Amino acid sequence: MFKTLKNIWHVQDLRNRILFTLFVFIIFRIGSFVPVPGVDASVFQNSSNAGAENLFGLLNTFSGGALKNFSIFALGIMPYITASIIVQLLSMDVIPKFAEWAKQGEHGKKKMAQVTRYGTVVLALIQAFATSIGFNRMYNIEMVPNATFADYLVIAIVLTAGTSFLMWLGEQITEKGIGNGISLIIFAGIVAGIPGHIETIAMSEFIIEGQTFMNVVKSIGILLVCVLIVIGVIYIQQAIRKIPVQYAKRVVGNKMYGGQNTHIPLKINAAGVIPVIFAVSLLQFPVVLASFWAHMNWAQWITQHLSTSQPLGMVLYVVMIIGFTFFYTFVQMNPQQMAENMKKNGGYIPGIRPGKTTEVYLTKVLTRLTMTGALFLAAISVLPVGLGALANLPQSVQIGGTSILIVIGVALDTMKTIESQLIKRHYKGFINK
Repeated sequence: MFKTLKNIWHVQDLRNRILFTLFVFIIFRIGSFVPVPGVDASVFQNSSNAGAENLFGLLNTFSGGALKNFSIFALGIMPYITASIIVQLLSMDVIPKFAEWAKQGEHGKKKMAQVTRYGTVVLALIQAFATSIGFNRMYNIEMVPNATFADYLVIAIVLTAGTSFLMWLGEQITEKGIGNGISLIIFAGIVAGIPGHIETIAMSEFIIEGQTFMNVVKSIGILLVCVLIVIGVIYIQQAIRKIPVQYAKRVVGNKMYGGQNTHIPLKINAAGVIPVIFAVSLLQFPVVLASFWAHMNWAQWITQHLSTSQPLGMVLYVVMIIGFTFFYTFVQMNPQQMAENMKKNGGYIPGIRPGKTTEVYLTKVLTRLTMTGALFLAAISVLPVGLGALANLPQSVQIGGTSILIVIGVALDTMKTIESQLIKRHYKGFINK
């Protein structure tokens, strides 16, 4: 490991990419403490300890505490995630133009990305209005005394600009840094909140006065659970099933092609942590909209029951994770397209006829693998909530499963990106000894 870290700094391009990513993280953390003009952030923080943190705990974690500080990055990157979900759903033959762009390769991706950016701005503006007006109505905290529509408009514009800037930073990381920029920004927000969670646990009812032995046992138990979750996530994320493929020999001109054996690697969790992020974003969106009418009974019902710590919210959370896992997996790995490509290149799975039979076989295998991965993601996401309740942990830290999933998934993807860069630059040819 130490040799690999040493090699990273020997490659100038890789070193610059890592330093650029760290520089963006610094900008993100600074922006998380820059308050929105005209807002009394201290009043908001005092109120959020009572109610707002329970309602927007997940969003606050993903924004690195920016929501609790009501900074310019208070909305985080979630409007972009929501816009991405909507655009991808619309591209599934719902809007013909979007479906056409989805099949145009790199050129179509650029158009879809542009639409996603516009959608992000619109959703961020709606969410910014809902957040600013909703907090005043729900908690009577008067972040802006005697606020008018003009005051709310200024706050909404600033928050929307902050989200747009984060979206731009994420795209810059993807282009000039290491890994997926949007995922890394969420990763940075979660990691930045870990010290605060530890402090919250240390000062909570979890610590029993005068019972040092019980406190040590409970702490060790939580640590062991976290270690087991980490091991399980890594095991599932790295697990693959190899589908053997043989290519028939064929003569083209004076040359012979094919005749080799290979395999198709199908991951148990091909979607990674994207389903968890999508589910969190979509589950919190109606809660934010309901804050517009916080004084209404139906809006209060939504805010109370759509939390992942409540039975209904937990069930919806699990269903969304499973649904998005299947959706994202089959978007990335289309069995029909895989079967057609194999048939065109003279490939076949031993014992399986090329064409439709191969497509059915791949669909069956991929469905079983995806269901296993989806159930694992759902279990890891909700398990710490129950364990946190049993251990009497504070509500604000009962989201460990979601956070751990995202942190480990993004870390593994980033590690693979770095390793691929190292292999490309340190590859030894036939002449080198």
